Amino acid sequence: MTSKIARINQIAKERPKEIFSSIYHLINKELLNECFKELDGNKAVGIDSITKEEYSLNLEENINILVTKLKNKSYKPSPARKVDIPKSNGKVRGLAIANFEDKIVQLALKKLIEAIYEPKFPDNMFGFRPNKNCHQALKQIVIDIEGHFTNFVVEADIKGFFDNINHDKLIKCLELHINDKNILKLVRKFLRAGILENNKFYIGEYGTPQGSILSPVLANIYMYYTLIKWFEDFVKVKYGGFMSIINYADDFICCFQYESVAKIFYEKLLPNRLKQADLELAEDKTRLLSFGRFAIQNCKSNKPDTFEFLGFTHYCSKSKNGKFRVKRKTSSKKFRKKLTEFNDWCKENRNETLETIMITYRKKLIGYYNYYGISDNYHMIRKFYYESLHILFKWINRRSQRKSYNWEEFLQMTKYYNIPKPHIKIKIYSI
Repeated sequence: MTSKIARINQIAKERPKEIFSSIYHLINKELLNECFKELDGNKAVGIDSITKEEYSLNLEENINILVTKLKNKSYKPSPARKVDIPKSNGKVRGLAIANFEDKIVQLALKKLIEAIYEPKFPDNMFGFRPNKNCHQALKQIVIDIEGHFTNFVVEADIKGFFDNINHDKLIKCLELHINDKNILKLVRKFLRAGILENNKFYIGEYGTPQGSILSPVLANIYMYYTLIKWFEDFVKVKYGGFMSIINYADDFICCFQYESVAKIFYEKLLPNRLKQADLELAEDKTRLLSFGRFAIQNCKSNKPDTFEFLGFTHYCSKSKNGKFRVKRKTSSKKFRKKLTEFNDWCKENRNETLETIMITYRKKLIGYYNYYGISDNYHMIRKFYYESLHILFKWINRRSQRKSYNWEEFLQMTKYYNIPKPHIKIKIYSI
């Protein structure tokens, strides 16, 4: 089955205008079994509470029944269970948890749609894509600002992007290259499956639920036709000078050579384009700033603006030999959020065995270094290391009826458990 999807992907690469009219039959027993194997059995369960292990107890019959329902078009996904995840700004992000069987179908559908649309996405789109990641997006910023005539940056944020995707307009985007009505109907079924929250059922004409397996590729398609392709085909063609757009999921920044073009884009073109897609900018998170090799000279305070992207604050600086450099450090908001989360974890798990606590702490630090341990950010990961040490020291010494440690004893213990010191993991110029 993988070879058949790979063939669709190859056709999409070789013939960019190809429209696929007969692919629904590929969601068969073979593909569904493949998707079953790929799914993580440790993820949260949907409203039916069925786990992967429970589904597997009668796997062949379950898959056969599912195939029959898909063939006779009687398959109907269940509402997703909503879970609220706290955000750093005090608000919450709602995640939709589907039933396990619905996840199987979503993954199969995702594989087909991704095979068709992935070749159409340009290299400046980095979110939710195979072989693309945040660090590559950060390197693209370096390339577009250090290596080109970038003098201005538009830092933009779309208000509630995932929650405001227009279903009808999304289907029209899919119809550009998929003419299989059964595939389109199946996508609509998932879009209209709804959310169950506190025993109340919600359904709307907008939004692709975050947490859904299918949502990322649908969001990328909407973003591509709404913004990325329009930027490449219209803005770049009509206006002069260097310009670029760097996108990760619902976040993006735009680089410009000329202030006049940047202002037109920021004040008129971008808001109008998003309005056409039923989207709008978050005004408090969107701005135009002077940024680039001449930003320091052009700034009256001699301290040019910075911008936030993917958890980092980007700022103008110089290399050791005096050349212009774009550097980055952990954003203060993300830094505080991670420390707060670590403090909460320590408090909640302080009565676990010491070995369990230290092994988990080691894993948490490694994960932190793997993302934030990037060129020019050593100071901030070192700060996180020492502050997390003090937090852990505080909570370990609050374990009821347990031995307390002085600071020297505590440091010796961290050596025993091989707690990693801060180090740069990602060298931005070597990615």
